[in-house]
Amino acid sequence: MNTERRNFLKTAGLLATSAVFSPNTLLHATKAPKTKLGVALVGLGYYSTDLIAPSLLKTEHCELKGIVTGTPSKIETWQKKYGLKDSNIYNYQNYDKIADNPEIDVIYVILPPSMHREYTVRGANTGKHIWCEKPMAPSVKDCQAMIEACEKNKVKLAIGYRCQHDPNIQEVMKVAKERPFGKVKLINSAAGYFDARTNHWKQNKALGGGVMGDMGVYALQGARLAAGEEPISVLARASTTRPDIYHEVEETMMFELEFPGGALAACQSSFGINMNHLQVNYEKGWLKMEPQSGYGNNKGSISNGTIINYPLASQQPKQMDEDALSILNNKPMLVPGEEGLRDIKVVEAIYKSARTNSLVKI
Repeated sequence: MNTERRNFLKTAGLLATSAVFSPNTLLHATKAPKTKLGVALVGLGYYSTDLIAPSLLKTEHCELKGIVTGTPSKIETWQKKYGLKDSNIYNYQNYDKIADNPEIDVIYVILPPSMHREYTVRGANTGKHIWCEKPMAPSVKDCQAMIEACEKNKVKLAIGYRCQHDPNIQEVMKVAKERPFGKVKLINSAAGYFDARTNHWKQNKALGGGVMGDMGVYALQGARLAAGEEPISVLARASTTRPDIYHEVEETMMFELEFPGGALAACQSSFGINMNHLQVNYEKGWLKMEPQSGYGNNKGSISNGTIINYPLASQQPKQMDEDALSILNNKPMLVPGEEGLRDIKVVEAIYKSARTNSLVKI
C-alpha cells in the first residue's frame, strides 16, 4: 500500500508540474499585456476616411486593423493605404464573424444614426468593445438597447463626443462644477454650418437625419455641460429655408432649455447658418467660447481674465487614446452610453415640443 501511495503521489506531482510548465501555460504567463488595441471601422464615409483613419495613425494605444463596408470598390484603396489583411475585411453580412478575430478589440460604429443600434448590438454580441459615433441613436429605446447589449456581453461602450476629451471644453465643465462665479443664469449655445448637399443621409428622416441628428447635439451639449445639470423642460421650434431639400427633416432648430437651478439656455443649430459659439452668464461673471465645437481650435475667455486656449491639434487621436486606455486599464469610459442616452432624452423632448408647439417637461 505504501508503494502504491508513493507511486500515486509521484505521478500526481509530475502531472502537476507538466501542467504548470505546459506550452499554453508558459505562453500565457510570459505574454506581454497589450499596449495597443486593434480597431475595426464600420462604415467608410467622410468621417472614417478623412478623420478617424488618419487619426488612428497618430494614436499611441490604437491601430487600424479592420474595416466593415458595403462598398467593395473601396477595399483595395484602404488595404494599400493601411496595410489591412484580407482576413480583416468584412461586409455587413459577415460582420458578426469579427467575434473570431483576435486582432480586433474594438468596433467603431460610424454610420447614419438609424444604424447605430443594430451594429452596436451585433458588435457587442461579438464580444468586442464598442465605440459609437454621436448622436447615439434616434430614440431613447434604441440607446437603452445598446447599453443593455454591452452590459450583457461585458464590453465597454463609449460615444464619440470628441469635445469632452478636449481640455478647452473640460475647462467649461470645471467652471460648471466648481461654480467660482456663482449660479449659472443664462446660456447661449450655437452650432451650425451651411450644408450645400442635396442628397445626404442628413436630409433623410429614415436614416436619422435632421439637424438634431448632427449639429444639434453640439448645441445641446454646450448648454448641458455649461449648466452642469440636466434640463427639466424645453420649448422648441423647427424651420427650413430650403423646403425642396429639407422637406423630410428640419434644417434649423431653435430651443430653450430650463434647468433645475434656474438657468435658462437659448440654443440654435442649423444646416443653413454658420455659427459656433457658447456664452455663459453667471451671477458674478461670464465665460465665452468661439468656436465651441471645432475639431481642435476651441478657445475662449472668462471675465476674470483667464484665457481658455489649451493647444490641441486634433481631438480624435486624444479621444481614441483615452478610450483605449479605459479599456486597457479597465476604467470607466469618459463618455459612456449613459451620456449619449441623456442627450437623446432631451432630443426626443425637443422634437415633441416642435411638433406640438408647446412646452415639454423632460
